[in-house]
Amino acid sequence: MFELMAIIFLVGYAGIIFEHEIRINKAGTALITGALMWAVYALGGSDILSLGYSHSWHEFISQHPESTSPEVIREFVTEHELFHHLSEIASIMLFLLGAMGIVEVVDRFQGFRVITDHITTRDRVKLMWLISVLSFFMSAVLDNLTTTIVMITLTRKILRKPENRWIFASMIVISANAGGAWSPIGDVTTIMLWIGEQITTEHIVKSVFLPSLVSMMVPLIIASIFMKGETERPELTDEDTKEFTSAGERKFIFFLGVGALLSVPVFKTITHLPPYLGMLLGLGVIWLITDFMLRNRPHEDKRILSVSRVVRNLDAPTILFFVGILTAVASLSSAGQLDIVSKFLDVHVGNIFGINLIIGALSSIVDNVPLVAGAMGMYGIAPSGAEGYLASFVQDGQFWSFLAYCAGTGGSMLIIGSAAGVAAMGMEQIHFGWYARKITWIAALGYLAGAGTYYLQSVIFS
Repeated sequence: MFELMAIIFLVGYAGIIFEHEIRINKAGTALITGALMWAVYALGGSDILSLGYSHSWHEFISQHPESTSPEVIREFVTEHELFHHLSEIASIMLFLLGAMGIVEVVDRFQGFRVITDHITTRDRVKLMWLISVLSFFMSAVLDNLTTTIVMITLTRKILRKPENRWIFASMIVISANAGGAWSPIGDVTTIMLWIGEQITTEHIVKSVFLPSLVSMMVPLIIASIFMKGETERPELTDEDTKEFTSAGERKFIFFLGVGALLSVPVFKTITHLPPYLGMLLGLGVIWLITDFMLRNRPHEDKRILSVSRVVRNLDAPTILFFVGILTAVASLSSAGQLDIVSKFLDVHVGNIFGINLIIGALSSIVDNVPLVAGAMGMYGIAPSGAEGYLASFVQDGQFWSFLAYCAGTGGSMLIIGSAAGVAAMGMEQIHFGWYARKITWIAALGYLAGAGTYYLQSVIFS
């Protein structure tokens, strides 16, 4: 049963990779994969957990030593583990729903014209650099997922050809992931390390900013060599050309939406509540204000601009794909397959740079959240003043800051390796194979160049 879970994951993963060849939507494949893996886990829980690989199971029985009966195992799998992971997955889904809703409302109110009307260059290289650098710094303040949604929505307004949009979307993913790695609120993994007190704000910015910048710049420079010519603007539809809103309303909604997104990390810092609540609060405020604005507007305007209409058109397949893939990875985390990988790295690599480079590469295949969670579980924070190998594990030690870099940027090497990549894949219908052929190698070069920069930086300033 333990091996069967891994086989189901690999088969499902292959189905996602070859979505366009087999003509089966990746969302359906991911949902089936996630559900089947948990079904196998539930049915074979006794055999799977008796192998002793699950870190979660060891913690559970240390608190409930009285019995390991089938009823207790069933309670562990269904009540303890499934609902624990469900809360994490639901948090991500609600965050995504809120972010997509806010971006879509701003778009529907033509708010992005505040930016697009000022982007006059048609040179593809200049435009790519402008959008990538903007994504890099935006993701440090918002997060890589929200930034990707915002910037891809923006590129749809200024790029007509799908292949051009795919290239730009790919560079947005690389830039957003790189930007999120050097900020304590830029990525889910850095938030985990920040909350767990493995890193502090000042140290993560100081130690990871330059490597992250290099990991973005290298792919940008390479892409610029192959990209020439000018962009073609898309043909505007009636909805795009019709003036549903005044210039003042567009500016108001644009800055209201940006303010709602920017307020999420502030909300989390002040209340210590999950970020999705701040995102939902922002969406609710925008909903309230726009409904008030539309009270006396014609029915046609309400039909197009009403938030209740907007949220009906959100990209449900992308959201369901997230649910499926995160559910599948959660089962691997709970049953112990990811613990085996972590222990193997510790025993056979035993070097913080090598371990983190491999974790970063693995994060392009499976979600980086359980990988980082596994690393945090395996390696505790060493006491201040520790020496030798343990010195890398103190608060703000090299292991933790390099882990933030690798886990944050490594996911860019495959389109499904990060939340930002999955969102881009769903929004622009990017083929997995196309990304692997065209983008993976330049993202890998950027990842390695940034890692080399971190290493040199650590040697020089140690």
